[in-house]
Amino acid sequence: MSPRRGPRTAVLIAGPTASGKSALAIDLARARPAVIVNADSMQVYDALPTLTAQPTRRERDEIPHRLYGHVSPETAYSVGAFVDDVARVLGMGGDGACGNDGDVARERLPIIVGGTGLYFKALTDGLAPVPAIREDVRAHWRTERAWQTPEQLHAILEARDAVMAARLRPSDPQRIVRALEVVDSTGRSLAAWQDEPTEGLLEGWRLIRVLAVWPRPELYARADARFSQMVHAGDARDEVRALTARHVPSTAPIWGALGARELAAVDGEDVSLESAIATAQQATRNYIKRQETWARRNMQSWTRIDMKEYSENGAENLQKLLAIIDG
Repeated sequence: MSPRRGPRTAVLIAGPTASGKSALAIDLARARPAVIVNADSMQVYDALPTLTAQPTRRERDEIPHRLYGHVSPETAYSVGAFVDDVARVLGMGGDGACGNDGDVARERLPIIVGGTGLYFKALTDGLAPVPAIREDVRAHWRTERAWQTPEQLHAILEARDAVMAARLRPSDPQRIVRALEVVDSTGRSLAAWQDEPTEGLLEGWRLIRVLAVWPRPELYARADARFSQMVHAGDARDEVRALTARHVPSTAPIWGALGARELAAVDGEDVSLESAIATAQQATRNYIKRQETWARRNMQSWTRIDMKEYSENGAENLQKLLAIIDG
């Protein structure tokens, strides 16, 4: 889709968890009239704001933020819904024309920031044109997910769709179930749908693509320290208790938030808090590794910002980035 009036500019900031990408976005937004738009699949939910590292109330009061905490945790938010929401924020109609909804359409630079690579890919390359899944098929596979292990589901997928099974980790039940739904409902592999040519929402835009990076050992240490602080401050545990009290189904995507299941187990099982923290920290390190692998495969052309160097010499590096934005 192309905007109606010439090329518009947007900044895309991606990076693994705890890389400082949100702080970088705020630095840019303080230097230029901007709106920060979320591209993180867990930060869309109105639960777990601390655990998912959503912007603080002070940051939201200072700078317009969009698509943070706007979805109920009972909802299975999709990448398609994300693209539709971004189009609304950017003031774009169904045909890509500027509409009246988005404040960005008038004066502000959109800074789209997050750690969900698929969200960025959908914005820049488009979505696979998969037909709507039949409700009976969706209900069947959601039931299967509730009582089958991820490994069992992956074995079923391997028998039904070996191509997609090879692309997915056996420990990723959400994507495995999605692949099973598609092949069951359409009779065609999700891989085949994904290979069809598409056009992204931001087609025709001038895109400044930034990837926030750290040396991995230091990034791991940052992530460990951040999670420990979230828990010991008390807010993260209170958020998980509140989520549990809402009886959100265990299959809901919100439970994929790093540390959510581990902290829930402290109150519901014979698990110590320190053990839960250590397990969640290891899961976070594993997730960071997967995010970095995604970036190597899909973001090779993005401008890499060494966030360690940026943190030590931020003013000079910020000016360089602003010069790129200003063209």
